Amino acid sequence: MVSIAIVRSKFNAEITDKMLESALRHAKKLGIRVVHVAEVPGAFDMPVIVKKLLSRRDVYGVATIGAIIKGSTKHDELIAYQLSNALVRLSLEYGKPVGLGVMGPGITWSLAKKRIKQYSEQSIEAVLRVHDELGRI
Repeated sequence: MVSIAIVRSKFNAEITDKMLESALRHAKKLGIRVVHVAEVPGAFDMPVIVKKLLSRRDVYGVATIGAIIKGSTKHDELIAYQLSNALVRLSLEYGKPVGLGVMGPGITWSLAKKRIKQYSEQSIEAVLRVHDELGRI
């Protein structure tokens, strides 16, 4: 059985609470064991926790979930770029998958609410599919 961890941003909790519920349901449906759920204040805070989780022997990958909603500045673009860059580097460093289920940049509140299930499920599935492919190589 594949064991993963989930890191959820608490910022925009109205969306990310539902994303976490959806991700946990989907992991169970796929037969994935979630060994740890970590919560961080915002998406920018994820990499340090993802790094710690990837170092664990019982974690085959990490699914991230969050929502970086567009505001009146380009702050969402900065956060999303830095986050995705850090997560890719960590995945390569540890040789383990990191599922990017963080919405943004440029996403509106109403669009984020519509994509809760899509992003949370895709993050879980990405970890599983990459894990499976790594096992075939």
